Amino acid sequence: MIDKPGVDERLLAAEVAAAWAVDIASLVFMPVGLDGHAWAYQVHTSDGRRCFLKMRRGEFTEAAVRLPRFLRAHGVSQVVAPIDLGDGGAGHRFGDYRLLLYPFHDGGSLWGRGLTDRQWIEYGEFLGRLHSVTPSADLAAVLPVETYRSSAGERLRTLAGPAAASEALGAFWNRYGAALHRLSERVDDLASRVTRGGHVVCHADIHPGNLIADGDGPLHVVDWDAPILAPRERDLMFVYSQDFGDHPINAHRAELFRRGYGPLEPDQTMLSYYRSERHLDDVAVFLRSILDCEASAESRANDLYWLTRIAETVADPGYLA
Repeated sequence: MIDKPGVDERLLAAEVAAAWAVDIASLVFMPVGLDGHAWAYQVHTSDGRRCFLKMRRGEFTEAAVRLPRFLRAHGVSQVVAPIDLGDGGAGHRFGDYRLLLYPFHDGGSLWGRGLTDRQWIEYGEFLGRLHSVTPSADLAAVLPVETYRSSAGERLRTLAGPAAASEALGAFWNRYGAALHRLSERVDDLASRVTRGGHVVCHADIHPGNLIADGDGPLHVVDWDAPILAPRERDLMFVYSQDFGDHPINAHRAELFRRGYGPLEPDQTMLSYYRSERHLDDVAVFLRSILDCEASAESRANDLYWLTRIAETVADPGYLA
């Protein structure tokens, strides 16, 4: 979220200091991410360490906390897991919000600069390892399971009227509304045609924006908010789509990825379903955010940029090919 939350940051810093037993020198807001219910801060401690604080309105799911810990314990080194509290827990309540504290990793996300050849191989190695993990019975019990029943189409239909009537979105809706309704129909059609197969543990948002690295250094995988048991195409869609990051896959990068992941022939219908459903879900999220009367002009402009980018993609006649 690029708008600051309406909290007293001095109280927030004091809460973090007490909960994680750290002496905080400063708390710096980070205007990153597109989740309208989550905010980020960089925490500087008096002994020179840095941490990443994630604050969410409402609860973090149990899977979002437990899965990263499980993976780290089983040797998946790229996973960035939350730092334990003194009582062994991870999440901490702060009013209407929940807090998780993570190690901070330098370098920033790879959305803009892309992965090096070595990192494309590691990307494959990581996902291959993730998809081969067998979760414990108690962890599997808290992981959501793919149902192919998306709520995004209904959310789009609910927002269509307000969007068409709004000053901020009226022109956009006149231009792209029909294409977005076709997208919703496409998602329903693809959901009816996918071959229901085996499920693996999926990150579910494994685009380059959630890969952190310093130069050609090792990958650090963040944002484990929505893991799921689903076909591996749930994650592979981000690898093989051209929509995520400024340096998407090509033939050379695909070969590097396969070198790390191992032999694979993704199901093309499944990839199309996940790509279309993600676009539809993002559209519904951005429409609601832009229509929020409390959003700042800067936030609305940022969301409209990403919304228009998606709409241009799905309106292209080749999208349905």
